[in-house]
Amino acid sequence: MTSKGRAQLARLPRPEVLVYWVLSFGSHLYSFYQVHQFSKEHEAGIQREFHLEKGLFKGFKRDPLDFEWSFWTDWGRKSLLWTLAGHGVLSGLMNIFCPKLRVPALTLYGFLAASSVLGIKGVSVVLVHLGLNFSVAKVQKPALSWVCNLLLLSSLHIKPLQEIQRGWYETEEEHYLLLFSTAVCGLRFVSFSLEHCWSPLDRGGAVQLCWLFSYTFYHPFFYNGPIILYKDYIEQMQRPAEESDRNGAALRYLVLRSGRIILWWCLAECLIHTMYMHSIQSNETYLEMLPPWALGGLALALVQFFYVKYLVLFGLPSMLATMDKVLPPKLPRCVSIMHGFTEMWRHFDEGLYRWLIRYIYLPLGGSRHGQLCKMASTGLAFGYVCLWHGGHGYLQLWALMNWAGVLVENGLKSLLSSSFIRPLIEQNISAANERRCFAFLSAFSTAMLILSNLVFLGGTHIARIFWKRVFIQGWSTVAPPMLAFLYCFAQVGLEWNSHPP
Repeated sequence: MTSKGRAQLARLPRPEVLVYWVLSFGSHLYSFYQVHQFSKEHEAGIQREFHLEKGLFKGFKRDPLDFEWSFWTDWGRKSLLWTLAGHGVLSGLMNIFCPKLRVPALTLYGFLAASSVLGIKGVSVVLVHLGLNFSVAKVQKPALSWVCNLLLLSSLHIKPLQEIQRGWYETEEEHYLLLFSTAVCGLRFVSFSLEHCWSPLDRGGAVQLCWLFSYTFYHPFFYNGPIILYKDYIEQMQRPAEESDRNGAALRYLVLRSGRIILWWCLAECLIHTMYMHSIQSNETYLEMLPPWALGGLALALVQFFYVKYLVLFGLPSMLATMDKVLPPKLPRCVSIMHGFTEMWRHFDEGLYRWLIRYIYLPLGGSRHGQLCKMASTGLAFGYVCLWHGGHGYLQLWALMNWAGVLVENGLKSLLSSSFIRPLIEQNISAANERRCFAFLSAFSTAMLILSNLVFLGGTHIARIFWKRVFIQGWSTVAPPMLAFLYCFAQVGLEWNSHPP
């Protein structure tokens, strides 16, 4: 048994676990309160600089500076919520009256819905990418498929092409929607191409093209994911209609899941009404002024908001896919109970993680050909993620930090599981103390994980200031209590994973 597995299974005294829960929950609330206090004290200055919006809740203003949340909520109000609702209605009607034509009907609906939002020219870009990837996949050369996809992905960042595409739309947001949709479709094209290269389908070319068309324009996943592998999509959409559940369970699921999504949306809005975290992170003066508790609360608030945001953004499409009998990836796991880079990548965006493992990590050798091959495979996976997100300088730093974090965690795991070290641990350290040691190490890993997430969410400036104030200037005053609370977070995460409630 690995040290991690033994540590997870170890039971700690209930009073000790209760202390960890209380300290974890209490530190969240108190640090968030400190950010709220700072936001209110400097509201006038933040209003002048960043133009806070009129709040949805009386007496509060709204921080609009998270681009992704503002972008998708605006598009949701304009059209996406209505087209997603239309998909759900059409799927239900086809299941009742004509289940054999459900897939063609949903495919046509997805294409028309995309055309209504992106326009004919925008959808033509997706169709050109689809046609090129399909043609190259027929050659059955994985390397050629990758070259094609990387070239098409790079074309999204060519300035002259971007200017031409901007001319098709009245607003910049419409152009961004085209870029986002095309990038997500690129992951689907890789999935189709490599699956076809590895296991050529017996169906004719026209049938394969129709299935790729269906996979690409499946409306719940079209714009932002989550990602599902091509082989999984085909297998699940081909299930006989008799397997569909036609009792009241579907309605109960719809009502309960819709209620949860609304609660997640309300929580996300509460966060940006009570804490102007995105405005504060954009001003280095405010970052330097934050009291230590508020500085930690800002970091926690940013990553927690990112988590809640994706519960909403992935929750609604996943709900519709489940009703279509398509098994979506699991929704993100709460970041406060994750205790390391490896766990974050496995459980935050499970669809992307599976995609990276199947199409990059394993084909490049993974762990089957030694540590150097494992390091290279992991590095290239992170390199692709960086390029897919845009390849900017701060993303390169973020990818490098995550690669280093995963390598260090895997290296420690291998060392502690080695035939020399493992017996010494089992002979001299109890399982409970081993768990405590593991949580102690996880506190440092989680600190670096939060730092890397700050790079991704806010850029290098916030990570630089956080590093300076916590680990340079506050190495003896701020860092120790922060690591102590992260130790409590790790213990809560271990308890949740090993003995879920």
